[in-house]
Amino acid sequence: MIFDELQRAIIAKQNPTCVGLDTALEYLPEGMAAGKSFNDAAEAIFGFNKNVIDATFDIVPSVKVQIAYYEQYGYFGLRAFYDTLRYAKSKGLIVIADAKRNDIGATASRYAAAFLDEKDAFESDILTVNGYLGSDGIVPFTEKCKANGKGIFVLVKTSNPSSGELQNLKLEDGRTVYECMGDMVEAWGEGTCGAYGYSCVGAVVGATYPEEAKVLRTRMKNTFFLVPGYGAQGANAEMLKNCFKADGTGAVVNNSRGVLCAYKKRGGDYAEAARAACLDMKADLLNTLGEICAK
Repeated sequence: MIFDELQRAIIAKQNPTCVGLDTALEYLPEGMAAGKSFNDAAEAIFGFNKNVIDATFDIVPSVKVQIAYYEQYGYFGLRAFYDTLRYAKSKGLIVIADAKRNDIGATASRYAAAFLDEKDAFESDILTVNGYLGSDGIVPFTEKCKANGKGIFVLVKTSNPSSGELQNLKLEDGRTVYECMGDMVEAWGEGTCGAYGYSCVGAVVGATYPEEAKVLRTRMKNTFFLVPGYGAQGANAEMLKNCFKADGTGAVVNNSRGVLCAYKKRGGDYAEAARAACLDMKADLLNTLGEICAK
């Protein structure tokens, strides 16, 4: 089961870091970003990604590739997205496709086939999914996860500033909307827990809302968390510790701009700066979390 693999990799590397390859053209060094065509942009982005992966794959367990940064370049961008996923997988990384897919059941099943099939169109291990359409839009994804040992991360409490406009509303039973979604995620994953006690249905829980994260970690004992918001979005290690269990398991923390653009602050080679940023992040997280315990 994929969250067992992810947790094992985190423990082995003592690093709950996910490198977010949300690669914008303006993040690239000036010489790499030359050319104006979609093909030029996509090739430059893939070359940049490849070098960042080469510099970090031995110290981080996972990468997350945000499809929006690639779709804007049409066919050429999707080719770069495909190549990035495939290359990261070839280096032994757990690969998260950040596409936030969902629709009614019939369409959701097509999205599930693209990202979670045994022979999927896009070589990913885990897919981000929007669960706010309800169960019939989630079942096609969970069926693929169960059949193929893959996983999903369902949006529960997101890191964006306006998330509370909907997610913090109170229901008649006293729960917030995000608590309700968290309970649904726990239920969707029932019967799939692996060796570390986590199901194939994970949750996206933003580091920028530590109190909400504390509530969700208590309610969602069998759910693995993907934690955005560290670094550029304002969250620090102390804010996100509520996303983890006491033994340091149960979550992976995404960092995109802080890794991809590290060279702009540090100077020097961008791939070497990305590696240094990952090591700094590892030290920062472990200083707060302590050693991540193996079972």
